[in-house]
Amino acid sequence: MVSLGCPKALVDSERILTKLRSDGYGLSPDYAGADVVLVNTCGFLDSAKEESLEAIGEAIAENGRVIVTGCMGNEADVIRARFPNVLAVTGPHQYEAVVGAVHEAAPPVPSPFVDLVPEGGLKLTPRHYSYLKISEGCNHRCSFCIIPSIRGDLASRRPDAVLREAEKLVAAGTRELLVISQDTSAYGVDLRHKAWPWKGGEVRAHMTDLARELGRLGAWVRLHYVYPYPHVDQVIPLMADGLVLPYLDIPFQHAAPSVLKAMKRPANEAKVLERLRTWREICPDIAIRSSFVVGFPGETEADFQYLLDWLDEAQLDRVGAFRFEPVEGAAANALPGAVPEAVKEERYARIMEKTAAISAAKLQARIGRTLDVIIDLVDDDGGATGRSKADAPEIDGEVQLRDTAGLKPGDIVPVLIEDADDHDLFGVPLQAA
Repeated sequence: MVSLGCPKALVDSERILTKLRSDGYGLSPDYAGADVVLVNTCGFLDSAKEESLEAIGEAIAENGRVIVTGCMGNEADVIRARFPNVLAVTGPHQYEAVVGAVHEAAPPVPSPFVDLVPEGGLKLTPRHYSYLKISEGCNHRCSFCIIPSIRGDLASRRPDAVLREAEKLVAAGTRELLVISQDTSAYGVDLRHKAWPWKGGEVRAHMTDLARELGRLGAWVRLHYVYPYPHVDQVIPLMADGLVLPYLDIPFQHAAPSVLKAMKRPANEAKVLERLRTWREICPDIAIRSSFVVGFPGETEADFQYLLDWLDEAQLDRVGAFRFEPVEGAAANALPGAVPEAVKEERYARIMEKTAAISAAKLQARIGRTLDVIIDLVDDDGGATGRSKADAPEIDGEVQLRDTAGLKPGDIVPVLIEDADDHDLFGVPLQAA
């Protein structure tokens, strides 16, 4: 480590080294014994910048494998113009990116005898699927939601940091990456969709670019919390090409324009129906899941019937419904036209009956088809539970399997679908058919 500049930069160097030491790295006293050299630069004055450039040049001459960080990292173009062979350039306080670059340049050797944390981190989900958070917060101000007051405005992670985490998860056994945030479609807006170096090229902080790169890691990639912004259209061809699962989780919340307006949601339900048709033309197997609120303040019987008619046209694959509940601090609490609890219950029952019928018809159409299924649980009696590409864990349906000898959680196998009910499929692996 070559650390230049002020005491704040020295603290940054200490934090980086502390994390690297916890990952099993040692600190070399000289260039010759180092697998990689970190240069923490200063960019406050021109003289400091020149000193930083000289330090980078010395490190390249003496070792050749150099990662640059610190204040001058904000001028990556200047550094790369003079030293095109540096392995990575990051700005100040970007500890995760620096550590990720070191891992890529000199991968740590995991040891079950000394590592306190297993490769891929501690998990609360099964080994074969992992949630991948790409941002925090939200820029929307929906009247029923208090997320922005709790988590703040949108704050996206750098795409290279997200991809490095995804690589580690896949290397540790993850077969399915579930991309989550408060608003996945808005990913990178706060970063102005800036591009970062990645694998000899660049990747933008943009949902489409991130989805494409994640799809190249070899795992299933499932997109959650996707608002139907126009650029979502660009993701559908990635699904048709097999890079991303043909699945979108879109929180429509309602369809009646007056209710959407009261919710402070976009009221473009007609355009949404048109786009759903276009998406299905491009990717016929696409599964759309959504959630809806019934009994929102001011919702009339006509509004609710509008929603049911819209669902008949939309033919969504998976639907969840919620009865409106006041949330402390939400603007919707002050809206007039509170819906009686008995009416909420009656509307909830009607929407669930409607969506169950749509789901049953769609699942009946899959009988006789062969679908790829990821195995979640294997029983002692030769059965197993899995999910198709249209099913997210714990919120969608399942595929119940028979004759599954030899299968284990995380396996992805072709399954012949033999039967279906309102929400689940039943089948047999082709190896046993």
